[in-house]
Amino acid sequence: MSVPPESVIPPSPNEPMAGAPSAEERQWAMFAHLSALAGAILTGAFGGGWGCFIGPLVIWLVKRDTMPFVADQGKEALNFNITVAIAFVVLALLSVMTLGIGLIIAIPLWVIIGVAWLVLTIIAAVKANEGTLYRYPFTLRLIK
Repeated sequence: MSVPPESVIPPSPNEPMAGAPSAEERQWAMFAHLSALAGAILTGAFGGGWGCFIGPLVIWLVKRDTMPFVADQGKEALNFNITVAIAFVVLALLSVMTLGIGLIIAIPLWVIIGVAWLVLTIIAAVKANEGTLYRYPFTLRLIK
C-alpha cells in the first residue's frame, strides 16, 4: 500500500532529525549557540558585546563540511546573532539621528531584545543538545 505524496507531512523544524546526530554533533551544535553568550560576555565591557557572532561563525566555518547538524545550527545561531546586532545598530542610529530623543524608544527595546536574545539562545542550546533542529523566531536568514 503506497501513500500519496500529498498526504506525507514534512517534519517540523523543531523535531529531531531523521538520522539522529551523534553526541559529538549535538555537543558542537550546543557550543555554536552558547559561544554567542561567551563572545558577548568577553567583548561586552570593551567592545559593546560585538563578539556574539564570532563564536557561531568560527564553529560553523570549521564544522560545516563534516557535521551537517552542527552546520545547520551554527548557521542558525550566526543568522540570529547578526539579526540582533542589526537591531541594536538600528536603534543606536535612531538615537544618534534624533539627538538622543530616540533613547526613549531605544533603551526599553534594547532591554527587551537583550532579554529575548538571552532566553532564546539558552533554549536553542538546550534543543541542540537534545538533537532537535531549532529555528529562532524573527531571524533574517542572511546566510543560506
